[in-house]
Amino acid sequence: MRIQIRSGRAALLALAAGFLLSACGQQEQAAQQSQGEQERPPQPVEVAEMTRQDVPLDKSYPSLLRSDDEVTLVARVTGFLEGRHFEPGELVEEGQTLYNIEPDLYQALVNQREADLQSARAEMARAQRDAQRFQRLLSQNSVSQQQVDEAQAELRVAQARVAQAEAALESANIDLGYAEVKAPVSGMIGLSQINVGNLVNSGTELATITPLDPLEVRFQLPQRDAFELRRQMGEQSVEAITAVLQVPGADGGEGPTLEGHLDFLGSRVDEATSTVQASATFANPDARVLPGQFVRVSLEGLKRFDVLAVPEIAIGQGLMGPQVFVLDEEGTARARTVELGEVAGPWQILRGGVEPGERVVVGDPSGIEPGTSIEPLPFEGDAETLVEEVEQDEQETEQAAMEEAAEAGSAAPAESGEDDAS
Repeated sequence: MRIQIRSGRAALLALAAGFLLSACGQQEQAAQQSQGEQERPPQPVEVAEMTRQDVPLDKSYPSLLRSDDEVTLVARVTGFLEGRHFEPGELVEEGQTLYNIEPDLYQALVNQREADLQSARAEMARAQRDAQRFQRLLSQNSVSQQQVDEAQAELRVAQARVAQAEAALESANIDLGYAEVKAPVSGMIGLSQINVGNLVNSGTELATITPLDPLEVRFQLPQRDAFELRRQMGEQSVEAITAVLQVPGADGGEGPTLEGHLDFLGSRVDEATSTVQASATFANPDARVLPGQFVRVSLEGLKRFDVLAVPEIAIGQGLMGPQVFVLDEEGTARARTVELGEVAGPWQILRGGVEPGERVVVGDPSGIEPGTSIEPLPFEGDAETLVEEVEQDEQETEQAAMEEAAEAGSAAPAESGEDDAS
């Protein structure tokens, strides 16, 4: 009995010793892991000291192309349409003859008015000679004053008839000019509304001419963009601001691009939309774009002044919202929640959360956690290149992972076949 009790006690002591040794091993392993984590080398990443700067914007505004010089041809005289001298859809030049509306009829009317004018001038010459003769006879007491007055009155009537005939001739010449319909502007002419041989009246619409070069684009600028643009312009004129027009392609891709200039910036804010009216003009010599198309227009050189900004890649997502990593005095990364502003190309403008002089991680924040030791790499200020490099590294990593997965998938059936064979 005593032997059994002693053997039982020995077993209990051995089991307790085993548990003690196991616990000590686990503690030692945890201590080694913690020491390994603390001794992890600093992670190299680009770091920048926050300073205020002017950041160029990359913004575009939707608009509808229009042609302010579009003209609808209207008949100014009544008559039969005798000729059409264009093909619908072709480009016509200013001053080019497009239609003829009975020009012979109006030429005959001009000839008649010229004859009337000659007759009136002859009558005026006779009345002038009579008035002069009666004036001489009055000095000789051969005629009365009443006869002289009547001669002067007839002269004035004759002069009025000459003026009336001249006005009638001028009106006839104007109608003769209207009988030949000419293009008032250069542009593309549309379909003819009236066929040759039909009677047209004054006011009948004939066709429409749409100038294609230049084209005007009207668009709305948000009031802040308009204020910043005026600030940026300074002493420059409006025309000094370059505008770029991007037309969507037929397949949804990018279409033709035109370069022009801003020619108007409004001076008041629309209360309903909080925007400012603007317009730009673009040369379109090859008629690459047409009025009525929806386009996007951007202004080169538009900036945000005196702002804090980081490359867009530096923004991460934390529990409290968007965040960046700020380095403390020991070079350790600390998460900092930030308030985001606009995106300006590769830059993200910050409205709050960081202060000038603080060191912020501007490179790829993946793999960085609060408390990570950072090895600061210099940042040259080229956010676009930095973002492109990070995106390229991500694509290469993704491509390598896909290739490994493909190799693993192709090897799996072969191993299964070998197992089945065995």
